[in-house]
Amino acid sequence: MASITGDSQPHHVVLFPFMSKGHTIPILLLARLLLHRRLIVTIFTTPANRPFIFESLNDTTVTILDLPFSHNVPDIPVGIESTDKLPSMSMFHAFGNATKLMQPDFERAIQNLPRVSFIVSDGFIWWTLESASKFDIPRFVFCGMNYYSTSVIRAVDQDRLLFGPESDDELITVTRFPWIKVTRNDFVPPLTESEPKGLIYEFIMNVIVAETNSYGIIFNSFYELESVFADYWNRECQPKPWSVGPLCLAEPPKARNEPYNNKPKWVQWLDKKFDQGNSVLYIAFGSQVEISLAQLKEIAIGLEESKVNFLWVIRKSESEISDGFEERVKDRGIVVREWVDQREILMHESVQGFLSHCGWNSALESICAGVPILAWPMMAEQPLNARMVVEEIKVGLRVETWDGSVRGFVKWEGLEKMVKELMEGEKGKEVRKKCMEVTEKAKKAMEEGGSSKCTLDLLIDETCGKTT
Repeated sequence: MASITGDSQPHHVVLFPFMSKGHTIPILLLARLLLHRRLIVTIFTTPANRPFIFESLNDTTVTILDLPFSHNVPDIPVGIESTDKLPSMSMFHAFGNATKLMQPDFERAIQNLPRVSFIVSDGFIWWTLESASKFDIPRFVFCGMNYYSTSVIRAVDQDRLLFGPESDDELITVTRFPWIKVTRNDFVPPLTESEPKGLIYEFIMNVIVAETNSYGIIFNSFYELESVFADYWNRECQPKPWSVGPLCLAEPPKARNEPYNNKPKWVQWLDKKFDQGNSVLYIAFGSQVEISLAQLKEIAIGLEESKVNFLWVIRKSESEISDGFEERVKDRGIVVREWVDQREILMHESVQGFLSHCGWNSALESICAGVPILAWPMMAEQPLNARMVVEEIKVGLRVETWDGSVRGFVKWEGLEKMVKELMEGEKGKEVRKKCMEVTEKAKKAMEEGGSSKCTLDLLIDETCGKTT
């Protein structure tokens, strides 16, 4: 680790998360790890995103710098500065492209900062590579995905495996990982297009080219979880990978010392369930997934019929679930319509299962809490994360769609069946046991002498240089 004893100056690191909570939270946890190593940390964001970052790091010495975000972007409503506020995820790539308008202000700010040892920016903020190169600063890509999904995507794309099958649901053997079978439905455009073009393709290509030419790529994962795919990346892909996760273990969960009545209602409810000896299923699909009213109603019926205890977090826009549903299930179910501390819920002793969209942050948090997953992928690389969780590391089960398709509608009968299997069945017991084993490996990776702890030390040594 780079020392700052004697007359030497502490090294300075710039972090730039993408404007989306799922992308921001792990980088804020990385900031804490860098601060533990006595580095100076500056985080760039926009005015509307500043309060969230400030609240997360107000007990630290991090400097937060705002860059104005243009409000004259075609297709993006005025005043929106984060993807979770977009009216539709169809605007995502236009929003991602619009971040480039921040580049001149970013470069002016970098010029006025103390010497920067390295920059870590989200993969979607691809243009920061050009900025970093101007000032001769190493740029690390922060990857919001795992090795498994990125490796499978690359392997499938390079071998053009998606253009043979006639059906979107036909199983395809991944040539480089022959034990893995996928379908075209596990992927999203432009991967599924034989001759991709347009805004989305341009955005993805910008991201990939900048990633490939960066100094390194940081994965929020740990070597022991997916060593085959980490080794593949190291051998076949650029840039050099660094596993520094799971970042959700960077800090112990905040202890709640306040009186019972001051706790959020959902914590009070979980405490009560624990005191009654009841296990709880946690349900959340992230801040960006759009779920139809018909599908919400099937979820409600499935949960009601399953008779399990549950805590279901939904967005305010999804408030109308089903007439009388909450009243009928009030003794064993609670619906929450506000932002919750997901990690606190997953770490609660009453929570024994997680019905999840399999966003990578959520999957990791569940694994680290020893809570098995009922996988219901909905967008982006989530279908691949679901395959990893269920088929590769075997810490979860999968919902049943009515037609067996990856993207099919889920009827209440299939949901009820798999909820009961996860919470009470033999398969549920098997994945719970496996999950506890993986949890221990995750904790070890972040401890003194652990693989992720050592990797981050090496990254700092390599970029900051050892001083004596």
